[in-house]
Parts: sequence; C-alpha cells; structure tokens
Amino acid sequence: MRFKGLLSSGRDRALPTPIPRGGAAVEVASLHVRLGQREVLSGIGLTARAGEVLALVGPNGAGKSTLLAAVAADLPAAEGTVRIDGRPVGDWSAPELALRRSVLPQSSALSFPFPVEDVVRMGRAPWAGTGREEEDDAAVAAAMAATEVSGFGPRPFSALSGGERARVAFARVLAQRAPVLLLDEPTAALDLRHQELVLRVCRERAAAGDAVVVVLHDLGLAAAYADRAAVLHDGRIAACGPPVEVFGAELLSRVYRQPVEVFAHPRTGDPLIVPRRGVPQER
Repeated sequence: MRFKGLLSSGRDRALPTPIPRGGAAVEVASLHVRLGQREVLSGIGLTARAGEVLALVGPNGAGKSTLLAAVAADLPAAEGTVRIDGRPVGDWSAPELALRRSVLPQSSALSFPFPVEDVVRMGRAPWAGTGREEEDDAAVAAAMAATEVSGFGPRPFSALSGGERARVAFARVLAQRAPVLLLDEPTAALDLRHQELVLRVCRERAAAGDAVVVVLHDLGLAAAYADRAAVLHDGRIAACGPPVEVFGAELLSRVYRQPVEVFAHPRTGDPLIVPRRGVPQER
C-alpha cells in the first residue's frame, strides 16, 4: 500500500495561525539539559523570530544538536522552558506540535525501501484529518522541486547516495509546511551546489515568514545566509547576533581552540573565516 493511502485521522487539533513577522516563534528561557550526570546545556536563553534564519554554530560537543532537540521537544529540559508559538512545547499535543515545527535530524534511515515520493509525503502526515489534505500533492511536488529530487520519485530511498538521502529528507521537512523549521546539519552530506541550494531555500522560507533554526558547521555558510548566529561553547551561548558582529577572530579562535582569521568578502562584505595555518594549536 502506498503511503498516500495511509494518511487518515479524524483527531481534532488546533491548527497553526501565522506568526507576525518579527514575532517570537521559538522562545528558550533558562534552559538546562542533562544527559546522564552531565549538564550539556546551562542556562540557555534564545529567541527565534518569524522571518529569520538563526544559525547555531560552535565546536563539536558545544550543545548545538542538544539545543535543537530540546526546542523540538525530543529531549526534556531539566530546568527552564521552551515555547513554540507562544506555548510551552509540553502543552501541545504531538499532532499539534507537528503542525508547528518540522525537524530534520543529522541522519535519516528507513527500514523499508519506500519510494522517494512516499518519503516526502510522510511530511504531510500531521495534516491528515484537518481538511487541508487537498494541499498534499502540491506541497509534495513543490518540496521535491525545491530540493531537485523530482526525478527520484519512484526510486527506493535505500538506493540513494548519502547526499541524495539528505535532500529527500529536507524535502520531507519542506512538505510539512510548519512555520518553524529545525534543521540539524542539513548541508553536511551535500556537494557545493546543494549546500547553497539548501541555504537559499532556508532564506526563501524565512522571507515567506517562517522561522528557521539551523545547526551549521560551515561558518562561511552561516555568515552568508543567517540573519543571526548563536555561538555555543561548553553548553552556553558565547555570543548571539548578526554574523558580521559576532564572527570575530578572537571569539572564534577561543571557542574553536584554533586560531582563525576573519576577512570581509570583497563583494558582499560577509565574514570569511579561515584557519590561521602555521600557528601551533592549543592542546
């Protein structure tokens, strides 16, 4: 049976309404998250606004993915609050939360060889029974076109390369059409063209009024496409603001424990960050 036929539910749920541009789509206050005995996030405060791309950057183990998972309500907070669309995430039912935020994890795996189109169509599952099912076909087609996977429709997801799977997973998130996008390293497996494509789509979604929170390791991409960047370090936010303001050589060298140099792009003025080679690294 094709996945399209499985999307049926009569469960009532509150549908999302547009968040005014500049309004708080995600609010994090005094957030602490513990994994086992270790406190991974310590007192995080952060707001993601409708109409902006917010990049989470920082070294391995800084807490970026943990913060994204806590915002998605996939990890519980030991202390503090996370709000989406004005309400604590725990106050939304699972179907209502799925209408308000879509999540792209670092990796996507499926146990069965679903066709690519069906994988993208899974993003429409939260809308089943809401009276908006007539939008499914258009949403799926638009998402596949935006990520350049339209030609993959009948192919099994398991037969795709890593980069192709990443693009299909991103298409699933786009098809969901939630006003908050939470993306964990969406460019890690992609080539140069498709890294740019994914971030351009993020900018388009922000221009349409969505809030995009994206974990990025590539500081150049964050500088070029994010409205604001939050630099995480040891479970705290070391700085947050426009990349041109927070991507300074001193801060980044300290946070990454790697001397860097920061230059202004000769055409756009965006910060370009490169390792300062030939300098001994901190141990």
